[in-house]
Amino acid sequence: MIKFHFELPELGYQFGDLAPMMSQETISFHYGKHFRTYVDNLNQLVDGSKYEGLSIGELVRKAPDGPIANNAGQVFNHTLFFEQLTPARDAKHPTGEFLFLIEQSFGSFEQMIEQLDKAASSFFGSGWTFLAMNDAGELKILSLPNGDNPLRYELTPLLAIDVWEHAYYLDYQNRRKDYLKNLWLLINWHVVSGRIV
Repeated sequence: MIKFHFELPELGYQFGDLAPMMSQETISFHYGKHFRTYVDNLNQLVDGSKYEGLSIGELVRKAPDGPIANNAGQVFNHTLFFEQLTPARDAKHPTGEFLFLIEQSFGSFEQMIEQLDKAASSFFGSGWTFLAMNDAGELKILSLPNGDNPLRYELTPLLAIDVWEHAYYLDYQNRRKDYLKNLWLLINWHVVSGRIV
């Protein structure tokens, strides 16, 4: 009998709450099917293995390339992605220390968004674009394939942008730029800034 080491995190909103930027159908498939499959696969893979008992962050850092690393990365990345979304319209701009770090690294919030947008829209294939921070407090933008994650490069992920087609195809087909434009309307910057350690 498989032990459920990892569970699908609960959303802080209903499936239809992010519409029209992200439809109920997209959330149903993306969260309810794709994300759930990664969680189920990871539970099967770690059950009885030498990785049993490790946290999701430890798995991302320590598992060698292969099925466990791929599924752990996808579970971690999707958790970041869905937790940072909000139907509220009151968290549209970073403040305080986070805004200071943004201005130090990019010049302005607007310039950071422009660079993130460019990185995510131009990334070839399936993967993720991240805003991450190094130990010196510098913010970095990086795009990584498949289920890779900044943790594997000694960086702390703060913002995760899913550029796998299943994240947007039902709503936008191949128009990734339109998906990204509307995604910014759903980001809860309070949640993102809370990931600073």
